[in-house]
Formats: sequence, structure tokens, C-alpha cells
Amino acid sequence: MCHWKSFLFFFALLQSQLLVIASPEGSLALFDFRSEGLTEHVKGRDANVAMHKSGATTALRVTTGTEQPWPGAVFTSATACWDLTQYNYVDVAMRNLGSNTLTVHCRVDNPDADGSKNCVTDSIELKPASAGLLRVKLNRASGSRLDGKLFGMRGYPVAPGGAGTVNASKISQILLFVTKPSKPYTFDVEEIRAEGKYLAPTAWVTDADPFFPLIDTFGQYRHKDWPGKVHSVAELRECKDRESTELNTTPAPKGWDQYGGWSNGPKLKATGFFRVEKYSGKWWLVDPEGRLFWSHGIDCVRMMDLTPIEDRENWFADFPGTSAEFAEFIARGHSIKSHYTGRSPKCFSFAGANLLRKYGSDWRDVYPAFVHTRLRSWGLNTIGNWSDEGTRLLRRTPYVDAVSSGNARKLEGSDGYWGKFPDPFDASFRERLRASMQSKHGKSADDPWCVGYFSDNEMSWGDEMSLAEAALQSPPEQAAKREFIAHLKKRYGEIAKLNSAWQTTHASWEALMDSREAPDPKRAANDLIAFYTRIAEEYFRVVRDTIRQAAPNQLYLGCRFAWVNPRAAAAAAKYCDVVSYNLYRRSVADFSFNGGADVPLIIGEFHFGALDRGMFHTGLVPVASQTERAAAYTDYVNGALRHPQFVGCHWFQYMDQPTTGRVLDEENYQIGFVDTADTPYRETVDACRQLATRLYETRLQP
Repeated sequence: MCHWKSFLFFFALLQSQLLVIASPEGSLALFDFRSEGLTEHVKGRDANVAMHKSGATTALRVTTGTEQPWPGAVFTSATACWDLTQYNYVDVAMRNLGSNTLTVHCRVDNPDADGSKNCVTDSIELKPASAGLLRVKLNRASGSRLDGKLFGMRGYPVAPGGAGTVNASKISQILLFVTKPSKPYTFDVEEIRAEGKYLAPTAWVTDADPFFPLIDTFGQYRHKDWPGKVHSVAELRECKDRESTELNTTPAPKGWDQYGGWSNGPKLKATGFFRVEKYSGKWWLVDPEGRLFWSHGIDCVRMMDLTPIEDRENWFADFPGTSAEFAEFIARGHSIKSHYTGRSPKCFSFAGANLLRKYGSDWRDVYPAFVHTRLRSWGLNTIGNWSDEGTRLLRRTPYVDAVSSGNARKLEGSDGYWGKFPDPFDASFRERLRASMQSKHGKSADDPWCVGYFSDNEMSWGDEMSLAEAALQSPPEQAAKREFIAHLKKRYGEIAKLNSAWQTTHASWEALMDSREAPDPKRAANDLIAFYTRIAEEYFRVVRDTIRQAAPNQLYLGCRFAWVNPRAAAAAAKYCDVVSYNLYRRSVADFSFNGGADVPLIIGEFHFGALDRGMFHTGLVPVASQTERAAAYTDYVNGALRHPQFVGCHWFQYMDQPTTGRVLDEENYQIGFVDTADTPYRETVDACRQLATRLYETRLQP
């Protein structure tokens, strides 16, 4: 992480008019325009560059032209090249001075860079008059599939070089640019720094010859060692005993009630269930005892992902699945986005086998209680989505549940990463939701420990016209299409009037029903937007009503937006008790809800991951090390705590994904609080504990 306050301790050292400053933290200032003026090593490319002073602040001001496709500024080293071998990032501190949102790209080059090879690039979107830090990671190794011998994973053991990498010892220039602007943009650059200590990934395809087998009996990468790696069953059990002693000495944060609410804080109305209330200018959950509650949680508790073993017989050393003792962890898996798509490959759960070896034959009874003890000791008070039902229903930690529309009829004209959008006007939508909620009877429904329900997950809401267009691109029997055309008939009366407005040539309303074409979005915008709103509101209304009917005391927590346009967000705000997002980013401190209402929000997923403990993929938000991961966790949660609308955030996920990829979609992310051998990541756990000691005091601060 970048420590900007430390810049006050830096002192100028001028070398050929190029400022190069090494700090005690190991950062390096390449250009600091706050201290020095324009140098011969800064040039404009279809852009004007000049120093600008405003009060005590001095910066390089860049105003781009429009003649070239990538106008901007070029920064070169005073020597042949910069040697940034020990650094992990190039950071650019900048500010958008225009009245429009601006996307600035930064490219870091070797001498032979061509825009795609021997360079690395990243970008930042800056709102008008806002400042930000553009960070470019100095990738110097890329995943290797060993000519196809490795497959079925999102991340791979690395090899030097390859696409999207750079030689960090020979950085020749840094480019800042905008892409194909139709008008000039102006931004200030205050400083360009090399930051972060570089730590090489643990796993390289050059680590052993022969490379196969690459996975040990515990599901770990076998060719390297690292802190926390397990080497024997005896060591597994010793880890359990040591941790049990530790948990007994640090049982829970002080001042929490049985639910994890703030027993030392204000007492509000108690209803016997979780609810939401705005208190002292911020939204809060209130626990069943009437105490302020902020949901500090973790997803996928006791989930044991399967990894394919089919076609990989030579990957695993001392494979436990050949023993009858571990036969229960062999299963066929379902794949939707992977090497195995369309097949049901034979799979194995190393996580399950490790729990059996660590906790004994009664692990299914012993481990869930141990998990609850862990969560409370770590300062976590919520079991998040996708978690084991048996663990939740021990009712020792508050939890969330989910309702699903399942295989309800989809909008045939829609698309999306996880599949097509459900048709909320189709009878099957209500039926599947009711069936899903019926399965909660006697479990989470009417359970005081259940905070509430999410619905579906990361749906493809598209832009503010997409679902209406999808309805028109669907077959005539599509319920949403019939609803839309009924609305159009009521509005226009005659097809000729619709044709006039949309500039279409439909012979009749029946012809429009048979058509699978979407109209010109510019001409039909008002109608498309209006019906999009109806689809969104129908979705949230039906889900809310279904939850209310079966579980009137639980909250509706929304659908966990991955991204959402303002109209869908406004519909969620209208019908949900809490609106949920999965926000994979560095910080949510400045998050702005685009639904146009002051409503409580919750984060269903976030994470950070590193490659310094034998895993092959960092997950969606990479960091350099476990130390940096712990710092990133602290910064993120503190940002959510201080935000007036967030009532909680849930880390994704409890355990690392399999080293060789989960069968569902190949993900093999280092994103757990524990690894696949059930060993906690000390740095992240310690950060979580420390943060939890002042969780409620931090939240209540103005």
C-alpha cells in the first residue's frame, strides 16, 4: 500500500534534473513536480505540458490534443533506464481538472516495447475535479501452461516474460495518455513513484525437473516451501492443538453480546429479530436484543470445493483419493466455464480430506463448532453467503441465507456472465421463489439468528435499456415480451403510431410480437427505459413479497450487484430493506450509491490475494504479499465502517480455492482466511482481530 504521509520526510536529490528519492519504506520518486520544475525528460505527445502552481501546490499540467489517437505525456529516465527491480508498482498521483469523467492510461515500457509486448499498462477513471492514484503493477512473469500440459485453472505457475510483462530492471519510459479523445482533457500530475517491495511468486514452472507431479497429498504445491505449509498429518494435528489453545486465550472482542452486537453501546428497540435503523447519521443493523450491529462477515464457511482429477492422473503425489478412507471426497463435478465444460469430470476435495485427517472421523460434528469459535475469536460476527447450512443452524453466529429463482424461465433475448436474466413476469419465477423459500421453513425462516436473504447473484442488469430490448428479442410466448407489447398497445393504440415514433415498419401488433429485432435505441429510448424500470421493479417486488410471506421477520438484502445502472439500483432501493453489492476494489470509502436514495447498503463479497504462499492466482484484487493483504483488509473494512450507508461487509471466502482450480469455473484464488489444509493466514487473522477491537467505536465516529 502507498503511504503518502511518509512523503513529508523525503528530501530532494537532483540527478540530471531528474528527481530520484529513496525513502525508508523503500519507495522511489521518479518525478516529483511538487518539489522540482519541468525537466528535459518530460515531453508532450499531441499535448501541452507545463508546470502549474496553485497556492502551495505545484504540478505538471497536461492538456491533450485530438489529432493523435493517444495524446499525453512521455517521461524518460535521465540515464539509459530505471532499474526498478526491487519495486512492485509504478504509482502516479493525479487530478482531473475537467468537467467530464476522464480515463487516463499509464504504460510502463522497456526499450523494445511495442504497446502490447515488453510493457505493462493500467488505467484510472477520475470523476470531475477528483484526484486519484493510478497504479501499474510491474508484472515480470506470466502463467505458463507448459505447452498444454497444465489446464483447467485461472492462474498457473509462472515463467519469466510473456505477454503483459516487463523487465523491471530496464524501464525506459512511462507514458500517460487518453484514448482517441474527441475533445481536449486537462489533468495534473503531482508525482510518479516506484512503490512496494517486489516478492516473486512462489511457484515457477522451472522449480523442478520433472515438474509432474506438482501437487502434494494435502493439495499444496509440492516444489517449494513457505510459512504455514503442512508437511505431515502429525503437523496438521499439532496445528489444531496450538490453535485451540490460542482461541481459548482470545475468545471474543470485548463488549459484544451473543449476536456480536455492541452490548456496551446504545440500547435501541428490541424486536427479537434483525432490523435496520439510521442512528447518529449512519445506517445500522440492529440485533434481536436492540444493540447496534455492523455485519463483519465471511462467505463460503465450510465450503469444500472440488477440483478435477480426471485427465490429471500425473499431477498428484501420494494422492489420498486412492484410499477407501477418503472415498467420500471423490465426486463428479459440474462445470460451466472451464476446460471441462459439457462434462462431469471426476473430482476430489483435498479440503475435505484434510479436515478428516486433522479433526478425526467425527470431523463433521466437531469442525462446525470449531468454526464458530474461530469466527468469534477473529472478530467476525456474520456467516456470509454460500455457507454450510449445518454450521449456520448451530445458531452461534448470525448468518445470511439466499433465495433463488433457480431454473425459472429466462428472458431468451438476454445474456450474461452467469447466464440469462430471469423473466419476472413468468409464473415460473414466482413458483421457483416460493419453492426456494419453502425449503427454509423450520430452518432460517423466522430464525432470530438469520439476518435476512439475498436473492440470486451478480445478475446481468446491463444498461438502462438492455432488458427491455431483450424482451423484444425473445419469442412471442415470452411473458415479459407480452407484457411490454400490451403496455405499448395501451400507450399508442395503433401500430402506425408506434411505427412513427420508433421509425419501424411493423405490419401489425402481431407482427411485432413475432419479430425478434430490437428497435433503434435512440428512437425507442423512452419506451425501452420505462419498461426496463418495470422489469427491475417487478423482480424486486416479487422477491420481496415472497420472502415476506414465508419469513416476515427477516430482511430482504438485495441481489448482490456486481455492477448496476441507476434504474436497477433505484428499483432495488424501492423494494429491498438493504441493497447489496459485491465490490472487488481497493477501497469503498468513496463509494457512491447510484440509486438516488439514502438507503442501507451491504457488501456481499470482496477480497485480496497474493502469490507468496504457493498459490497460482491472486483473485480479483491482487496484492504483493500476505502483509500487504492484511493492510488492504484493514483499509477496506475501515472505509466501509466510516461510510454512512454500509451496514456490513463480507469477505469472499473462508478457505482458499483448490490450487488446481475448482471444477465450476477453474477459479484457484488465494483468497481464504485459511488455506486448503485449514491453516489460518496469520497476517489477515491478526488484522481482522485488531480491527474488531474498535469496530463499533470506528463506526460511530462522525
